[in-house]
Amino acid sequence: MFNREELKELAALKADDRCFVSLYLNVNPITNVKGDYAIHLKNMLKNTLEKADKKVLKKISADIGKIESFVAANKREFKKGIAIISSSESSFWKMYSLSVPVKNEIIVDKTPYIEPLLDILDNYQRYAMLLVDKESARLFLVHLGEIEEYGEVHTPDVPGKHKRGGWFSLSGNRFERHIDYHVGLHLKDVLKKLESFLSEEKIERIIIGGTEDTIAKVKDMLPKTVSEKVIGTFHVEMFAHNNDIFEKARPVMEDFERQKGKNAVSQLITRANKGENAVLGMEDVLNVIQEGRVMRLVFTKDFKDSGYACNNCKYLTKQKISPCPYCKGGMEEAGYLVELASQRAIENGAVIEIISDNKELSNAGGIGAFLRF
Repeated sequence: MFNREELKELAALKADDRCFVSLYLNVNPITNVKGDYAIHLKNMLKNTLEKADKKVLKKISADIGKIESFVAANKREFKKGIAIISSSESSFWKMYSLSVPVKNEIIVDKTPYIEPLLDILDNYQRYAMLLVDKESARLFLVHLGEIEEYGEVHTPDVPGKHKRGGWFSLSGNRFERHIDYHVGLHLKDVLKKLESFLSEEKIERIIIGGTEDTIAKVKDMLPKTVSEKVIGTFHVEMFAHNNDIFEKARPVMEDFERQKGKNAVSQLITRANKGENAVLGMEDVLNVIQEGRVMRLVFTKDFKDSGYACNNCKYLTKQKISPCPYCKGGMEEAGYLVELASQRAIENGAVIEIISDNKELSNAGGIGAFLRF
């Protein structure tokens, strides 16, 4: 499993006169019923070789062969998507098996192409999921389209409902209070486990599942610091299969991420228009990246742009200039300017946020940044 620290290291890689081949392949069995991705891969690799000039072809031939052999030999182990970054000249190879599908792409460049991985990290955040009833609880970690059970809490001695004429001689109301007392003890144990889980895994988002009554009890008992992390609830049977639980909770996560993106864009545009540590548009973004001022880079998922990059100090610009105004190095065309800007921002410690289908940001230039100063 990859994380932002690993992507930061990838973003800093530069092969100088050598090349990286970055492959993203959708191997989702739902959309590749007959293993059609093998045909797609073959065509992609063929087109890449045909378009490459002789100098580049010599550099990447070994990578193309290695990628093709790897995919052919490991078909049964794939999930929904794979990402491979290879540079034989640099003795570099990285493969990620992904639980989410990706767009078919193959990019040859002097640096790894990591924008799809950034997109996945941004759109598949880490969530804690608590499934709870009056005597049991299950904890899950949800990340990158996968759900993993973390632990279970069971309190077997919680009394059941009072049966009229049964062995319990207490009144109905008094017996209910007795049950509530034991349920309360059980939920306290559950919340201790939850807080430990959140602290260990450094998770900022919680979803609670169960019956309406139990969810209400849990939410009333949550300390404020934990309560603020709850993004939604859902109803599901306690002993449902992990995949069924994930599907029930998916709409909660999707709604939260959609609203989060909408709020971020609205705040970005407002602050940029007021000149309050935010900018919009590629040229202004590139300027603040060069100055190391970007705290959070925000752009729409399908936003693309091209420009020029210094082959020495990595300065980026939309303008066709030479030499580099900072180090006098040579400037070369950069067809993947958004990707290079993302890499520079990550190197400087910025967070990347990729927004899906937002007309407001598209109309404002497709890209913007919140600034440190």
